[in-house]
Amino acid sequence: MKVLGVIPARYGSSRFPGKPLIDLKGKSMIQRVYEGAQKATLLHTLVVATDDQRIYDEVRRFGGQVVMTSSKHQSGTERCAEVLSQFPDYDVVINIQGDEPLVSAIQLDQLLSAFKDPEVNIATLVHPDVTTADLENVNRIKVLANQQQNAIYFSRSPLPNMHYAQDKHFPWLRHIGLYAYKSEVLLNLANLAPCTLEQAESLEQLRWLYYGYSIRLMHTDIETPNIDVPADLEKVWPFL
Repeated sequence: MKVLGVIPARYGSSRFPGKPLIDLKGKSMIQRVYEGAQKATLLHTLVVATDDQRIYDEVRRFGGQVVMTSSKHQSGTERCAEVLSQFPDYDVVINIQGDEPLVSAIQLDQLLSAFKDPEVNIATLVHPDVTTADLENVNRIKVLANQQQNAIYFSRSPLPNMHYAQDKHFPWLRHIGLYAYKSEVLLNLANLAPCTLEQAESLEQLRWLYYGYSIRLMHTDIETPNIDVPADLEKVWPFL
């Protein structure tokens, strides 16, 4: 299995413009993500995908591999699909978050191990540690799994509705937003039209479920903080 890692990186974030280039104790965030992801043992090639010349130049500066992609993409999935078209010999693509400077190579390998099962087309990570605050937080995505550990549904709301349940010890799962795909599946996903479920929850993965794709859920006890707004820097600074 030949694996391509793609780190989508945009400059124009509405909540934190230019965040891939912020300095984190002498290294840009995109460099820290790149160097952390490189340690994954199941990864063969790693590429940054960007539509911004400044990010492109920074990746070249520290010796990373980078591809300039279209500025019209609506998601990291679409950007990964464009990169894949330039690397046709790869079996699996992993979409690595470009705003997690403490990215765990172990976590990436956990996700990629899903493809030891030839039936897996798409895989993502879930964490079993779910608090009451997580259930009430619309930015903490909850997941339901079936017996085969494939996703039934993702939601910003608590799932299932426990109003009538006597047993409150439900095996909640919280989504960790890393994805990996078989290459031919990724190319298909990039051409799917949006659906109403996806638009209602603002969750792209619901589009894949709607069109009949299965998503294997891989459990992890690792979670690294992402940088969404400038205040989030406080979460990672002590660990750099």
